[in-house]
Amino acid sequence: MKSTLLQAVTLSLAAACASYACASVPVGIVIHGGAGTIDRSQMTEAQQKNYEATLADAVNKGYELLAAGGSSLDAVTLAVTVLEDSPLFNAGKGAVYNWDETHELDAAIMTGQDRNAGAVASVTNVKNPILLARAVMEQSAHVMLTGAGAEQFAAAQQLELVENNYFNTEFRYEALKRAKESQQALPHQAALMPDPNWKMGTVGAVAIDSAGNLAAATSTGGMTAKRWGRVGDVPVIGAGNFADNSSCAVSGTGHGEYFIRYNVASDICARVKYQGKTAAVAANEVISELLTVGGTGGVIVVDTKGELSWAFNTPGMYRAKRNHAGIVVEIFSSQSEKTGN
Repeated sequence: MKSTLLQAVTLSLAAACASYACASVPVGIVIHGGAGTIDRSQMTEAQQKNYEATLADAVNKGYELLAAGGSSLDAVTLAVTVLEDSPLFNAGKGAVYNWDETHELDAAIMTGQDRNAGAVASVTNVKNPILLARAVMEQSAHVMLTGAGAEQFAAAQQLELVENNYFNTEFRYEALKRAKESQQALPHQAALMPDPNWKMGTVGAVAIDSAGNLAAATSTGGMTAKRWGRVGDVPVIGAGNFADNSSCAVSGTGHGEYFIRYNVASDICARVKYQGKTAAVAANEVISELLTVGGTGGVIVVDTKGELSWAFNTPGMYRAKRNHAGIVVEIFSSQSEKTGN
């Protein structure tokens, strides 16, 4: 059955604040669908249009909710569920396979006004893990739930459950077979293989609403051929997802082990808060420094002034943003131009 939580998110449009026009903070949203070796020559025009259309759909739905006076929390939840429901991205329906040929999904969500957060790891039967992460934040006394316990909580919250084969896709299975043929797990999707369909590590969204509140949400299927219950950066608050009204909101995508070790998301916001840097500058600094130690990936960021930006150290990142100035949807990047703000 349809999740009551998702219904609450979509119904928030009807109950939205009527004072948006008087708001002093411009609303906006940025989303991503993963960063990696995304080669324009390996992508057909039809594939590119499909990715761009899905990104535009997600960012537009989030922005329309914000423009009607809805909350940043509802906006990032809605945008991420759109991406989770698409087989194009490594989250939800499009999740990659682990070594045992099943799917284990992670997600996290955080609000900037109170730094409340919820996260889940290694869930196998929850259609939209971001809804479960939000339920952990709002309906439990905990921050992170994992595995079977998280799934029991999802059932108690009446979230939509599916068989694990719901997440099966043929091209993800082909990626797994190639990984197994090499007799080792891939270090990260973003690092290997020319097929652009296999480069999406994560999906995420960050937003600011008319009240000036920030929120961040991130969801992933993890790494192709991952083993031993591996958990990456997404559910680790401060690594792949973070929001604080005194600085910024960040959602990351990339080699999760590096994002955990270098606390990427919260480091960006700390530089904004304590060093007085703009969020765009801080993001570029952290992502540039990450590359020097071997970490690849990117982030999307929104600050307290409503400035939307991204930074990445890979040839491409599936991304889109929208505010009062309009919508931008991009996939590729030249080596000399890897930021958007």
